Amino acid sequence: MDPRISLVTLGVADLAATRRFYLDGLGWPAEVDVAGEVVMIRAGERLLLSLWDLEAFEAEVGAVRRGPGVVPITLAHNVATAAEVDEVLAAAARAAGADPVSDAAWREWGGYSGYFADPDGYRWEIAFNPGPIADIVLA
Repeated sequence: MDPRISLVTLGVADLAATRRFYLDGLGWPAEVDVAGEVVMIRAGERLLLSLWDLEAFEAEVGAVRRGPGVVPITLAHNVATAAEVDEVLAAAARAAGADPVSDAAWREWGGYSGYFADPDGYRWEIAFNPGPIADIVLA
């Protein structure tokens, strides 16, 4: 088996709101858009972000964990500079209506990052990560 990820699938409570956030708010184009069922967005070479209606997700995958706290997954969008982190958080996330949005900060691991949440609470990290990680994800 090749070491790769083809799809990241998120079960979403309100597909219409999630669609508006990603397509209209962030301006990302859909590769697949089936009303009431699924929206798929090309997120990289050979990678799709799949936003799937939660009821359909549970029907196929099984019951999901519910309760307080942050969903235990983050998605990262890396950029080439610390200034770009601030620009993306302001221009894309806040403009799209993301809530909450945490301001970026320098991290113990040597990079600079901040977070925003989509309508279902999935956290996106916007990160400047100097060094070998940048060589891998930005090349």
